[in-house]
Amino acid sequence: MSAKLIDGKAVASQLREQIHADIKSVQAKHADFKPSLTIVQVGDRPDSATYVKMKLKAAEEAAITCELVKLPADVSEFELLSKIAALNADISVDGILVQLPLPEHLDEAKVTNSVAASKDVDGFGPHNVGELGKKGGKPTFLPCTPKGIMQLLELASVPISGQNAVVLGRSDIVGRPIASLLTKANANVTLLHSKTSAESLRAFLKNADIVVVAIGVANFVQGSWLKKGAVVIDVGANFVDDSTKKLGLRMVGDVDFELALPVASLITPVPGGVGPMTVANLLDNVVIAAKAHYAKNNQTPQFTNPLKLQLQNPVPSDFEISRAQQPKRINQVAEEAGILDSELEPFGFYKAKVSLDILKRLENKVNGKYVLVTGITPTPLGEGKSTTTVGLAQALGAHLGKNVFANVRQPSMGPTFGIKGGAAGGGYSQVIPMDEFNMHVTGDIHAISMANNLLAAAIDTRIFHENTQKDAALYKRLVPAKKGERKFPVAFLNRLRKLGIDKTNPDDLTQEEISRFVRLDIDPDTITWRRVVDCNDRFVRGITIGEAPTEKGMTRKTGFDISVASECMAILALCTSLSDMRERLGKMVVAASKSGEPVTCEDIGCAGALTALLKDAIKPNIMQTLEGTPVFVHAGPFANISIGASSVLADKMALKLAGTLPDLSDEERQQQEGYVVTEAGFDFTMGGERFMNIKCRASGLAPDVIVIVATVRA
Repeated sequence: MSAKLIDGKAVASQLREQIHADIKSVQAKHADFKPSLTIVQVGDRPDSATYVKMKLKAAEEAAITCELVKLPADVSEFELLSKIAALNADISVDGILVQLPLPEHLDEAKVTNSVAASKDVDGFGPHNVGELGKKGGKPTFLPCTPKGIMQLLELASVPISGQNAVVLGRSDIVGRPIASLLTKANANVTLLHSKTSAESLRAFLKNADIVVVAIGVANFVQGSWLKKGAVVIDVGANFVDDSTKKLGLRMVGDVDFELALPVASLITPVPGGVGPMTVANLLDNVVIAAKAHYAKNNQTPQFTNPLKLQLQNPVPSDFEISRAQQPKRINQVAEEAGILDSELEPFGFYKAKVSLDILKRLENKVNGKYVLVTGITPTPLGEGKSTTTVGLAQALGAHLGKNVFANVRQPSMGPTFGIKGGAAGGGYSQVIPMDEFNMHVTGDIHAISMANNLLAAAIDTRIFHENTQKDAALYKRLVPAKKGERKFPVAFLNRLRKLGIDKTNPDDLTQEEISRFVRLDIDPDTITWRRVVDCNDRFVRGITIGEAPTEKGMTRKTGFDISVASECMAILALCTSLSDMRERLGKMVVAASKSGEPVTCEDIGCAGALTALLKDAIKPNIMQTLEGTPVFVHAGPFANISIGASSVLADKMALKLAGTLPDLSDEERQQQEGYVVTEAGFDFTMGGERFMNIKCRASGLAPDVIVIVATVRA
């Protein structure tokens, strides 16, 4: 009696159809669900190229986006690892497959281990391999070939529990993982290899109910070695000479198929057995990864891990309370809030910046609830807005399990070292570590100071040069030749357009156009742009500059403001992107010409430089409350002289993180949606009114609830 064939090709075809149907089913509800696989191929090995082509075709048939990244054979290990790191961070990539083998100068283990566990669809990384080897392990992905073998055994109704199984071959790709899977299925597994003696090998095979052969030697296992009625899984793919074939070669397995047929009860043919299952399960793993990524990227996490409060009576000082609480690491806070590793830029252990890329990732989510906290009247010591903001966030998150964000302004070190003190909240409702919160955070205010003062210096320098140089020399200074060629710096192209000069070659301008271009003719008495410092230094509020002999008597009365009063800070709070910030900075009016024309930052040529200084400051900072709920700390313009609210970007980011998928029912949305609790400075007639009339208009957002803090003192 001849063995029945296990038709892997037919099973793989059904699996691919199932995968395609599964993708369509998810897309019917979530149109933006698009599974994506990236294959990294190094060099041009013909066999690798064939396998890659097969995988690309299979992915296309299953409606999976598949991209091939081809790198030269001499690529350095650093370049390859850098590429994989970029793919790990790319949210559009669900699965990464490194086509093996790699050239000899590359460490295969190091390269495959560098693939993120959540994208390791081959199942070869340390996380998946390690979890597979543990008794109660839960690998994210099973290696494709062993997974396919188990599916074939299941579909062929082969009993596994209690059966004797022999695995011939101990590779990390097939042998070891299939041995682990058979063990998990309660088989009595024996793993044989090239060093097993011929006598022992035949003895084990003669007693095996299930035989898996993956040794890479053509027709190695003979039919006479097998137990009558054994189930034979042949993983081998070898080529032997055959003049009857077009290419003179024929594919055979590791088992002598013809001799095994009369002995075995079930057997996989080569080709058409295990091979097609490998590719089908690669696609299946990609879909599993895509579903997990989609859920992680779009679902609103529920807060379940608060820090415990150690309440004391009498209540210690704010600083003592903050220091007594052990904060979570900031990467844990971010992960619980739904922020990806690739979107986080840690500054030490307890604070980090968050990439604006998160807004693109979550753009389809419906915003969470928007809560504004403001006060009735400002007092020298504060009236408790920040304490209420933080306390409300702790109540919603740590006690009601809601996904919640407190969004607060970054403290200025003027009030911090003045009578008011810090702005972290107080008592058991504060941002921690409060010392890091109140001093510097990640240096955004220092960046604002630098940007502001660079422009102030540029204004006075421009006046000096216009007063001491002729047009030609000034033109040469503003548009210098580099390697014999003159080009307008990008910063001056907008000025040319403003003047109506439609020329891009500096040598084409007429003398009259050159004079108009180089002469801003600023009236010193109209300069509104003052220098800034982030402390209450009252003795520089009014100063005279230009006293050095080198300034040729060009003195001018001016003064310092506090850094958070800078228009740069207001722009940081209101901008919606880096390009928006660049445009807003360029439009700042800093003075007027003697003819009454407004002079802008763009005219000075500083908008690009200011943007470069603020390119990191535009990213919101994340910290935590005393109970471990997330806090966005970003921007801090004063409400008595500016808009008095934290940044639009931080609010938009938090509202998306606290938001829900668009296709939920009202009941589901109510259960899942989170909250963003933000604040407006000073009293409602200043901070609250400016929140409504400036911030809400700029952002397009509107609060769902307004909380007004009223105190006896206020």
